[in-house]
Amino acid sequence: MTVPLPTATTRWRCTLCGNLTRFDVTRSSKVVEYIHLDLAGEPTVEEREVVSETIESVRCRWCNAVDQVELVDRPGAGS
Repeated sequence: MTVPLPTATTRWRCTLCGNLTRFDVTRSSKVVEYIHLDLAGEPTVEEREVVSETIESVRCRWCNAVDQVELVDRPGAGS
């Protein structure tokens, strides 16, 4: 089950317990990073471009339900 990302007008809600704030998200990402190494060899990521990203699962931190998340409107999003 693919769970869509929240938008500026929506947020996640657990359908079992009503949680709106705490979730464990498992995602796969393909990124391109520009890494700068200082003279001592310590790396720093200076630029990061997400090429693709897929949410594999979302688990509710309150009730431990897996993939029981829906998108709901954010308060005031219709205003």
